[in-house]
Amino acid sequence: MMDFIRHNKVAAGILAIIRIYIGYAWVTAGIGKLTGGGFDASGFIQGAIASAGGEHPAVQGWWAAFLEAVALPNANLFSFMVMWGEILVGIALILGIFTNFAALMGVTMNFAFLFSGTVSTNAQMVLLTVFLIVAGFNAGRYGLDRWVMPFLKNHTPKGKHTKKMAVA
Repeated sequence: MMDFIRHNKVAAGILAIIRIYIGYAWVTAGIGKLTGGGFDASGFIQGAIASAGGEHPAVQGWWAAFLEAVALPNANLFSFMVMWGEILVGIALILGIFTNFAALMGVTMNFAFLFSGTVSTNAQMVLLTVFLIVAGFNAGRYGLDRWVMPFLKNHTPKGKHTKKMAVA
């Protein structure tokens, strides 16, 4: 199964469809925030913090503490990062460039939303994105990674060469 998902060209085609679908979902979410008249995550963050209380909390205490101490005081920065993160992850997945990194960043955002008590399509996106991450290069085979990754592999410094010391 692993060989199929990581090396098979038919699997690469299926992964490209999945990749483009997920990328489209990210781009449309990000553009909606960008063009929606000023996205502000502070209301979402406050709602997540409030969901940490009560008899059956939807948000774990450690995450609510992070949101309260770090995210809420920096809501403008987090709003910017979410909006542009969604757009950039979406574009990268659609184009198939730096596919594994984009997928990893997408999963990170999905988990942040899940930790904040929002289910929506996040769990489905995590599941589909795991296939992209597991597939490695094959997920971007029918995308720009086909040319970019070999180029980068052939044009990166190999590191400093050290001479072996002779042992007397």
